[in-house]
Amino acid sequence: MIKLVVSDIDGTLLPYGETKLSGEIFSLIEQLKERGIPFCPTSGRQYHSIRSLFPHIANELSYVCENGGVIYGPGTEDTAPILGSTPMERSSALALAREILNLPDSQLLITGPKYAYLCQCTQDYVVHMRDFKGFQLKIVEDVEEIPEEILKVSAYCPLGTKPAAEALGPAWSTVFHMAVAGEDWLDFTLADKGVGVLGLCRSMGIDPKDVLAFGDNWNDAAMLSVVGHPYLMAAAEQGLLEQFPTTCHRVEDVLRHFLATNQLP
Repeated sequence: MIKLVVSDIDGTLLPYGETKLSGEIFSLIEQLKERGIPFCPTSGRQYHSIRSLFPHIANELSYVCENGGVIYGPGTEDTAPILGSTPMERSSALALAREILNLPDSQLLITGPKYAYLCQCTQDYVVHMRDFKGFQLKIVEDVEEIPEEILKVSAYCPLGTKPAAEALGPAWSTVFHMAVAGEDWLDFTLADKGVGVLGLCRSMGIDPKDVLAFGDNWNDAAMLSVVGHPYLMAAAEQGLLEQFPTTCHRVEDVLRHFLATNQLP
């Protein structure tokens, strides 16, 4: 029995390169709501950025943000309760951030509960994060200036994540969860989406075996592993397809079939 639907955003619900969700998904979320089934976005994105994709229903949803680093309940952006948070150890997070700053062809992103922070960044990167990704940004001269808890440290790698993963992985993948997120992001967190979804389930009193989840990349693997009904996007990498053989091309197709038949395709 499906009691909760969770979905990744980029590459899953939102095709890469797009900035707006399909109109159909909002109708499907409303139909799920009518059956008493909540819908929750689960993303590596910042809370503000995810909310902006759901403008008319943003206050009604819960959100798993920052790859599970923080979970928000329903409410306005200023009043929504934090249902769970897993900040990174600060000194280690800042040391990792400094290493990313020294990498060629990479830009740094540090995210806290309220803002995302850029340091030593190009103007093109600022525009990309503010206008295309919809992040609330602050620019700092030094990473020590960040006043918030740190939930995630990321390397933006427009030429591909492999060089950054090879440079950072040996030292940092044993300290934090390291995951490729999308086409050009390498994320480091203390939590993961699996931790986030389990925390959400506890807050809602829902058994994870009754959760339907959608994802497309390695940062979704932990989430897909802990739910009863995992769906992987058909265009995912072969290694993920071997772990999660149930696939779909569009989240909307699966939800439409489920709502029409009360069964999963």
